[in-house]
Amino acid sequence: MPIDTKIKSIDELVEIVADLKKAGKKVVHCHGVFDLLHIGHIRYFRQASEWGDVLVVTVSPDRFVDKGPNRPAFGEQLRAEGVASQDAVDLVAINEWPTAEELLRRLRPDIYVKGSDFKSIDADPTGKLRLEADVCEEIGAELRLTQEIVFSSTNLINRFMSSFSDDVQEYLDMFRSRYSIADVEKVVDRLASLKVAVIGDTILDDYQYCSPLGASSKEPVMAFSHTGGDLFAGGVLAIANHLSNLVERVDMFTVLGEADTQEEFVRERLNPNVVPHFAYQKNAPTLRKRRYIEGYTMVKLFEIYHMDDTGLDPERDAELRDRFRGTAGGADVVVAADFGHGAISPETRETLSQSRFLAVNTQANAGNRGFHTISAYGRCDFISLAEPELRLDARDKVTGVIPLTDDVRQRLGASMVAVTRGKKGSYVLADNGVGVLVPAFASKVVDKIGSGDAFFSVASLVASLKDVSPEIVAFLGNVAGAIAVGIVGNQKSVTRQAIMKYVTSLLK
Repeated sequence: MPIDTKIKSIDELVEIVADLKKAGKKVVHCHGVFDLLHIGHIRYFRQASEWGDVLVVTVSPDRFVDKGPNRPAFGEQLRAEGVASQDAVDLVAINEWPTAEELLRRLRPDIYVKGSDFKSIDADPTGKLRLEADVCEEIGAELRLTQEIVFSSTNLINRFMSSFSDDVQEYLDMFRSRYSIADVEKVVDRLASLKVAVIGDTILDDYQYCSPLGASSKEPVMAFSHTGGDLFAGGVLAIANHLSNLVERVDMFTVLGEADTQEEFVRERLNPNVVPHFAYQKNAPTLRKRRYIEGYTMVKLFEIYHMDDTGLDPERDAELRDRFRGTAGGADVVVAADFGHGAISPETRETLSQSRFLAVNTQANAGNRGFHTISAYGRCDFISLAEPELRLDARDKVTGVIPLTDDVRQRLGASMVAVTRGKKGSYVLADNGVGVLVPAFASKVVDKIGSGDAFFSVASLVASLKDVSPEIVAFLGNVAGAIAVGIVGNQKSVTRQAIMKYVTSLLK
């Protein structure tokens, strides 16, 4: 059969499979990404075809492939054509859903086949195979695992088609020699038992997209047409969501404005296991940063702050501290997401310094530049700063990052300091003098806003384990940052599954 006639839409495939089954044919179904077609796939298809009369193969669509950076290497149409070129395959379609469960319910094959890289149903760390097995039982299909030679598209792409520079690839080779995927996963799993509290500024990131029209004919100003907008939960809200994907519960303390509270929106955007504790600032709006963005390139044109950064009145500030002590005083990790807009007062900083493990980021931005640095804190256990924030605190443009990092660590008595350096990666220094430079792993940047928050969230939890090396802290922080720069605004938070998928794509 010609290749192009094998490829069908999902609706067409459902009808064809139903007719085949009515005619007494046994239909076998395989599903996967099939990014780099190799001998393992070929043998997988051949064995599956021997178990029935017709072999149907479905391919994961590009938008739902979560194998890591620059994946899939080949688009869904090319991957479908590659699969259809195999003689053992009779019909091919591109899936319409993120996973295979709904697809199985629609197709209702007689046999569903998975490759031999799955040793058993419960050996799949993602849990997807268990869900697929449950659907097979629901529809009366048999689930079988092949027993053939195992290859990995990810491993082959990493070895022969890597998009990373030689320096990054050399670093990853060195990291693989010291740590396995299982080693990293054990560290991530340990985070789940931590009791976590986070405090900081609520920020509503208001994205207004526009398209340039050209210069005005009457005034020396550029004109744009408005094409749409998005509102994202940023600041401490985004950090609380990142944290909550790695632990059971997060208590979040923050300030909303009474004048334009946006509380309903805020609550809707928080993950279910984030427990909010709000204080309300009189005669003030909830902080909103409105950014005007060229919609095609995502270049930020300018931004407007809607805020009153004078903070809570003394009585309400004291009430917030009392609630914090009562609820989060015994937390294993306290994360201070201090954007310098008034949510964390000097008195609150003093309270935070009594925490069991205090992780702090003092962000420099247009609304506080020059007035807000890490030196406002008397004591921290883990510090995360962008390099410009480190230099601002030191008032030093020239000295290298390593001595500046050591200086701030000693001044504040921190057990570990992380410095994010954009495309240069990050530097993490521990109190035993061990410091590591870890390169950036992002290969495609959609939006840089929020990447530092993702790094800070993950690195804070990992650093709190104390017996974990600074290299693991930097590595996992960089992974979180790499995931975040591929997301517009804070549209999605960084999940445990996304982290492990990315780690696997780097180390496999």
